Amino acid sequence: MRVSSGVPGFDAIVDGGFPADRLYVVSGPPGSGKTTFCSQFAAQGARNGEDILYISMHETKEGIREDMSGYDFGFDRALDSDRVTFLDSFSSDGRRFFGLPGDRRDRSGVTNRLTGFINSRDIDRVVFDSTMLLRFLLDDDEDTMIQLLSSLKRTDATTLLISEMTDPSAYSEEHYLAHGVVFMHNYLEDGGMRRGVQVLKMRGTDVDTDIQDVEFTDGGLRVGSAATVTQ
Repeated sequence: MRVSSGVPGFDAIVDGGFPADRLYVVSGPPGSGKTTFCSQFAAQGARNGEDILYISMHETKEGIREDMSGYDFGFDRALDSDRVTFLDSFSSDGRRFFGLPGDRRDRSGVTNRLTGFINSRDIDRVVFDSTMLLRFLLDDDEDTMIQLLSSLKRTDATTLLISEMTDPSAYSEEHYLAHGVVFMHNYLEDGGMRRGVQVLKMRGTDVDTDIQDVEFTDGGLRVGSAATVTQ
């Protein structure tokens, strides 16, 4: 079974979409479109009638709503629907899930609470933004991080994990553990800014690993030229 990304043009380069019920990392430098990509993924799930868990470690629900307000891909409607559960580290619910930095007694409970919630609610899609701040809350405890990611892989949800990364060859444990890695590029070329997306790996999938152009449009990200991409 394949899960649509909700990003026009992307599914075509991953053989029709993400293989379902697996863990994927969306990496790249700031401003490359990682959060927008994952928000489109969440909105697509809500349109499909799926249950979504959106976790932000650095932004409130209203903050992410404002960040996505310039696009028209249905994210605002998705947030207001009963299909999306939004969890941030600033709220009381977020602190209950993740604890506070330095709370060593609570580290092992993070995995159980999170995967327990996903399983009990039959969550179909998870967006986790981002690993950098999760590491901070976990006091950079590598064992807990690996335990959390391994447990997420065993759920029945398709999970996108956002990872701040400027070098596509600089892998960390989440990249090795994930079933797939999508890298969002953002760099200067011929005096202008170029944005692109590259699938570095995706297990069980015949992928095009070349860098594909990414356009920022009113409808969100679009992979490939507007003339050749279909929804």
